Amino acid sequence: MTVLVFTLGHERFALRADAVQRIVRAVAIAALPKAPAIVEGVVNVAGTIVPMLDVRRRFGVPPASLSLDQHFIIARAGRRMVGLRVDRATDVVHIDADAIESASLSTPAAEYVSGIAKLPDGLLVIHDLDRFLALDESAGLDGALAGETP
Repeated sequence: MTVLVFTLGHERFALRADAVQRIVRAVAIAALPKAPAIVEGVVNVAGTIVPMLDVRRRFGVPPASLSLDQHFIIARAGRRMVGLRVDRATDVVHIDADAIESASLSTPAAEYVSGIAKLPDGLLVIHDLDRFLALDESAGLDGALAGETP
């Protein structure tokens, strides 16, 4: 499996590289009224409005103010394009299947994790963007993007 490695604070995470569309420098995020709490807002990426998901909140990483040295990872999450604000996208690496273990129920936020890779320099939590938004969050985001009231 090939993954994009990124950092949030002092922790490293990854996404499947085939889900990633592009990496861009951080810009101001516009508020999206009535969006679920997991949505930071929206940005315009090459003419497409992209909802920005709060990956820090989902994984219990302390919040950080937006800064221009951060990166936005633009990726596919199921049927929609989403953005993740990360401190830095650092590397693209290939991980052998035998180095990846399933996330267990004892892993925090395991329902959002596709696996944990054991690498020579430490563990790497691999996100599952297809399951990142709960059904009610996805429906709430659809409504907010359409300008509907909940």
